[in-house]
Amino acid sequence: MLTLSTVINGRNLKVPSQRIPAGIYISINLDSSRRCNSAIGVLLSDESTAWADTVTLYKSLDTPLALSVEIRASFELDRMLGNGEVVGKLETSWDALLDHRSEPFNISFPSVLSVHPSLTLKVAVLLDSDIQDSRGALLNSVSECEIARNTDAGHERFATYVTSNTISHLNDAIQHFQSVLDQCPVGHLDRAAAFTNLAWARLQSYIQNDSQDVDSINSLFHEALALRPQGHPDHPLFIYHLLQALIWCYSKEGTAVYIQESAQLSCKGIDYVIRACNNLPTDASDEGIHFRQVVLDLCTLGSEHRPRALQELAQAVEGRFQERGSIDDLDQCIQLRREAVSLCSQGHPGHYTYLNNLALSLHYRFNHQDNSHDLNEAISLYEEGLRLCPVGNTYRDFSLDNLGLALRTRFNRHSDVNDIMRAISFHREALTLCPPGNPYRETTLHNLALVLQDRYAKLDASEDLDEAIDLYRESLQLQQHGHPSRHKTLDNLSSALRYRFTQTQRNGDVEEAIRLCQESLETLSSRHPDRYFSYMVLQETYLSRYQVQYDLADLSLAVENFRLASRHPTQGFPHRIREAIDWAHQAEVYRHNSALEAYRICLELFDNHVMKRSTIISRREAATAFRNAQSLPVDAASCSIRREDLQQAVELLEQSRGQQWSLASRFRTPLEDLEVTNSNFAQKFSELSKRLSDAQGSVCSTDRVAADLAATQYRRLQEQWGAAVAEIRNIPGFSRFLLPPSYTELKAAARHGPVIILVASQYSCSAIIVPTSGEPHHVLFPRITLAHLERLKSDFSREIRLASFMRPEETRKELQILLRTVWDEIMLPIVIVLQRDLRVTSRSRIWLCPTATFTSIPLHAAHPFRTKADGRGTELCLEDVYICSYTPTSSALIRSRQTMKIHVTTPSFAAIGQSVPGAGQGGALGTVDSELELVRKLVPTTAKTTTLSGDDATRAGALDALRRNTWAHLACRGKQDREQPYYSRFAMRDEPLTLLDIMENDTPQAEFAFLSACHTAVGDEETPDEVIHLAAGLQFSGFKSVIGTLWVVDDAVAKHVVEAFYENMFKDGVMDCTKAAWALNRATCSVKTKVPLEQRMVFIHIGV
Repeated sequence: MLTLSTVINGRNLKVPSQRIPAGIYISINLDSSRRCNSAIGVLLSDESTAWADTVTLYKSLDTPLALSVEIRASFELDRMLGNGEVVGKLETSWDALLDHRSEPFNISFPSVLSVHPSLTLKVAVLLDSDIQDSRGALLNSVSECEIARNTDAGHERFATYVTSNTISHLNDAIQHFQSVLDQCPVGHLDRAAAFTNLAWARLQSYIQNDSQDVDSINSLFHEALALRPQGHPDHPLFIYHLLQALIWCYSKEGTAVYIQESAQLSCKGIDYVIRACNNLPTDASDEGIHFRQVVLDLCTLGSEHRPRALQELAQAVEGRFQERGSIDDLDQCIQLRREAVSLCSQGHPGHYTYLNNLALSLHYRFNHQDNSHDLNEAISLYEEGLRLCPVGNTYRDFSLDNLGLALRTRFNRHSDVNDIMRAISFHREALTLCPPGNPYRETTLHNLALVLQDRYAKLDASEDLDEAIDLYRESLQLQQHGHPSRHKTLDNLSSALRYRFTQTQRNGDVEEAIRLCQESLETLSSRHPDRYFSYMVLQETYLSRYQVQYDLADLSLAVENFRLASRHPTQGFPHRIREAIDWAHQAEVYRHNSALEAYRICLELFDNHVMKRSTIISRREAATAFRNAQSLPVDAASCSIRREDLQQAVELLEQSRGQQWSLASRFRTPLEDLEVTNSNFAQKFSELSKRLSDAQGSVCSTDRVAADLAATQYRRLQEQWGAAVAEIRNIPGFSRFLLPPSYTELKAAARHGPVIILVASQYSCSAIIVPTSGEPHHVLFPRITLAHLERLKSDFSREIRLASFMRPEETRKELQILLRTVWDEIMLPIVIVLQRDLRVTSRSRIWLCPTATFTSIPLHAAHPFRTKADGRGTELCLEDVYICSYTPTSSALIRSRQTMKIHVTTPSFAAIGQSVPGAGQGGALGTVDSELELVRKLVPTTAKTTTLSGDDATRAGALDALRRNTWAHLACRGKQDREQPYYSRFAMRDEPLTLLDIMENDTPQAEFAFLSACHTAVGDEETPDEVIHLAAGLQFSGFKSVIGTLWVVDDAVAKHVVEAFYENMFKDGVMDCTKAAWALNRATCSVKTKVPLEQRMVFIHIGV
């Protein structure tokens, strides 16, 4: 009887030695001397293969009933040396095979590397008469030579070594393979296979730090490859063997020559090699990333391997980011992953993985840079990924975990309870999908603990804390020492124990918390980004213990960890800024002498963080993203004032206030002195500044790919620009080039009159007077606190609104009371110092530089509204004593004075008005045209005058007029955008003229602008110290002197102020912008009987 056995397919075919085989075949052993083999099948990526091959078995009367079925790995395609490596072996019998008749059936083999190999077979029985006496060709005789036996023995010992990790087995394998090579002289057909087997075993010995000569190992691989030239069936596999050897050598030796040779080998472009390279372990070293880039370069557009190559390069680059914290790596990773997603639409087997990985990288970048667009996109991608993983899907637990963590991040930023509730729900479901024994259970336990801890911290749900601690402990038990995420679990368990200590005051909790953090730090390299979190938890723990036990050593340790965390160079700026803010706050609370250091670090980090943003809008978003950051400038100044260092207080305020203008002005820095000293540097810097200015956008692109690319290009340009600045600072005389100005430089702002900086801090409210000469003076407001100023601000807002409903002739009693308070409590103490100590004469000019809440109070209008004590007339008000101007910062005033050097022989005047603005910009204004005619008549005839109104007063027309003329008057509707001040605007016929438009309009020859529109000098509620309004924008664009408005202007009465102003301004026929403050002072005094109080107060002067 003859039996035909058809081998259909095999699954879970893992090779015990973990070598990459040339193929897999089936061997059926009838007895010790007879064996039947199938054809060799290629092992697929899912560890399966299909043969559809028929093995013919002959059973004679003397054939034993038992037989064995073996799955074997072959390491050669062309000519096998020996019988390969056993993947699985199963004893069976003829009867067992015949029981299945002609139906396909599966047989399963003993476990290999945690899986059970299996075969699908089909057996048919044929009669002898059907065979036609072909029995002699049906069986292979087992008559092996010595080299085959030694080779098989070597394979067996090597596989045993891999599974047992017993070095003696590896040494036995090396001896067997060496014996085989000794028996294969030059010219022997099996010499190449013998070289490879010996080289592979010796490579493993080298990897185990045995004293193997790495060069001799590589020489064996090279000799084997030389015997298998291109075109030989085994050439691709031998290439791969050499590649793996070179990569291992690089990982051990760190010598670039190995990776360079790997790249050269890869350039042969063989699909098999590319596929094998894509399956190599991730190497996040520079050379490993270079290797991945070479592989990607081989996968041109359209290559089936390109998505995987993109993924592998992205994985390596992201690994380097996690080790070093370079944002360039993360940007590149996201760019690569976007391309991978674009190449694999829904339905592609890799779509879910690439989608999820892109979301993961965006989440990382949000944590590093705090860009809300990244977090929103990550959540959107995670939600799409979850939709692709319905109940029962293998990857559902991953999707649930990832989306939960992203929602947790958003909850910690915006405190939306719905986010944390959804996150907890997702993590609980994920945990049910990872029962005990699941390899991802430890991660899911940790993530659920994390969100429960956050809910406890924000919502004080006490039951969450104990559950979180239990979950952390269970996760930690599953993480062996050396686990890549163990340090995170240690830190988070430490944080939870610290929370519980604050509740129970049990010393055991706080001591364990400290010990866990210290263990975490021991596992991390000195520059690992996650050391930041260990420092942060340590400072929280030491501070919590100090708050209970009052041991000053704990306070010192807390401060030291604040310092380490905020200065950790590889962590992103947002985390470090938050830590520095907390440090400054805690140092103030506990009166620690490190407070000023904390403020300085925080302001430096803040500046570096904001200047990395590529758009003006995103810079403001970055500036407003930090809770409690708005008060940093004034709190830092207050700290310095309390230390009696007024000069440093002035410097700190200047460094941190008006940051948006300061950043933008760096690209417009005058270079006359540098050009004289070093024209090459001046030209290089000027070109870089222009490129950087051109590269910065006004708004963020909605195309995320384009936005990412623009941000990356901007940051790289910014780094080049920064390097150029560093070079210039090395030139003698330029050591302070573009550094925050010193007090010596800042006091130049007071050259034509004292600058009064009003500081509104939660710790103190006072003023610093910077005089024209001598030391600064401090003026304390003993009865004024920040709370008083906030009430005063609110009261002014209410009374000015109510005054708009009153008749012009009615007395504004409540408004007068408020202005009396401003006089008595704020401005009178300043005037006393000006007159008594500084001898500033009456009618001199002074510049007010308000900060924080002071920016919302009309300081210039301070008035006693009282009769003199002797009854002879009324007391003088501020504007009777001095001529007041405002300046956003001292630097802004200095810049305006510097550009006064640009003198225009023939001034030009543009009168721009729009009485009927376009749709959605407000109603018609009835007096605009008459106001323009009035102004035009008052302008001296020596000036070239242009009038723009009606259909001509468009956005583009107005911008062009501002660009071409040195003087301008705007009469139109004005609107301060409270949510996004850069969108503050003047209403025009077609579309608004925005603050962004004005900022981009560089007009260094401009001199004066009168803004006869509402809200043109109102600051930003979110960042009051940035002074982002239309008047400041015009000053930044080049206008040295600007008249703006603090609130709504009544155009029916405003024309009286406008007329009086220009009559005084051009009284002698000369157009001098430095007379604007005096002219406004005279105008408001002269129209008291025509214009109500709130409409006289509304106008302020800014600039020279």
